[in-house]
Amino acid sequence: MRMTESNAYSTLTALSPLDGRYASRLAPLRDLFSEYGLIRHRVIIEIRWLIALAESPDVPDVPPFSAQTVERLEAIIRGFDEDHALQVKAIERTTNHDVKAVEYFLKELCSGIPEVAPAREFFHFACTSEDINNLAYALMIRQAREDVLLPLMDRLVAALTDLAHVHADRALLSRTHGQAASPTTLGKELANFAHRLHRQREQLAAVGVLGKINGAVGNYNAHLAAYPDADWPGIARRFVESLGLAWNPLTTQIEPHDYMAEMFDALARFNTVLLDLDRDVWTYVSIGYFRQKTVEGEVGSSTMPHKVNPIDFENSEGNIGLANALLTHLAQKLPVSRLQRDLSDSTVQRNIGTAFGYAVLAFESCLKGIGKLEVNEDALSADLDRNWEVLAEAIQTVMRRYGVPQPYEKLKALTRGRQGITRESLHAFIGTLEIPDDARRALLALKPSGYTGNAAWQARSFKPGAPAE
Repeated sequence: MRMTESNAYSTLTALSPLDGRYASRLAPLRDLFSEYGLIRHRVIIEIRWLIALAESPDVPDVPPFSAQTVERLEAIIRGFDEDHALQVKAIERTTNHDVKAVEYFLKELCSGIPEVAPAREFFHFACTSEDINNLAYALMIRQAREDVLLPLMDRLVAALTDLAHVHADRALLSRTHGQAASPTTLGKELANFAHRLHRQREQLAAVGVLGKINGAVGNYNAHLAAYPDADWPGIARRFVESLGLAWNPLTTQIEPHDYMAEMFDALARFNTVLLDLDRDVWTYVSIGYFRQKTVEGEVGSSTMPHKVNPIDFENSEGNIGLANALLTHLAQKLPVSRLQRDLSDSTVQRNIGTAFGYAVLAFESCLKGIGKLEVNEDALSADLDRNWEVLAEAIQTVMRRYGVPQPYEKLKALTRGRQGITRESLHAFIGTLEIPDDARRALLALKPSGYTGNAAWQARSFKPGAPAE
């Protein structure tokens, strides 16, 4: 259920750019991580816990609900909207407790359902607020990962993989330490990023999302006081797993958030790889290897009409910084709680959606930038032709094979720090070498654009998730 429009604020008066300038791009996350989204997920947990109690023979005081009653309860979840959330907030003004307000709201709302009314006190039965909150956040995080983050990650990996295959053979001058180095291919460099991103994506996807519902300090104290013979760990496990979550059997008052730290760290690592891509592509644009497609009506500079700036990669870089600052704090803070519980995690968790939001902006901006790229083949070829000295590596290595004395030192003397190394000067040097004629011919046939090793093969054969051959 999507949030309805509110007239309380506009995108022009929002404090955060996520709800202002970028609001239209983040609607899926807003439905999950807004105050409305959190309240709605608390409602889901409270209702389904009541249904679970009714289904348990260990809790005879909540008779099994008919299919019609279960459907009426599920309809409350499906129909929960912003007006309902406002009713909960009105109750909270009295209770000064957000979770208790949800309980009171549901008791009142269900007073007219015949099978539920007698069992209304079993809403929130034996629960501490964290029993509800940890499961609500787990559902929110899982859905955000599955429906928002992973699809965008897959689009990034797919876009880079496609480019890697298209440009598998396009020779590119490498620049180690910013200096001309042994050539590679554009496709192989893009495949490298696709491989790195996919690996981090897989680690994010593999993190189990945990939940618990075991009471005030994790010992089922109240549960056992009311029903000492009930299998509460079994009931709790079945309930948590029915939500599509993994059961955490051993906690204090709070689910310790270790899985959150694992997930946020994995997302931050993905972001860091993407940041590396953003900066490399930005550099390739700046040296002319890439051109950017122009957009009709778009302005690059307010004073320089010729500019086509790599703003998408810059936007991605900036939002990655914001996302990772939050993700790092979340990962470091949330697993730490004094003794059996303190409340410092509560306000921090409310920023999970913000961290995800900045990551989403970064992903979308990078994708937009990738879609504008055009390879400037002339620039790539010209740069290779200006740097024949990169063949020094190949020449001295062949000399080593055939026992020519001091091969490295001779090529160092010929090329290191020298300008104007040309095809002719290298060929003249090769002509003096005491090596077999076929080796000499192979070196004379070599040119920078052909000295790319197996880079093209690596790019063509790359498939996300496929084992290396």
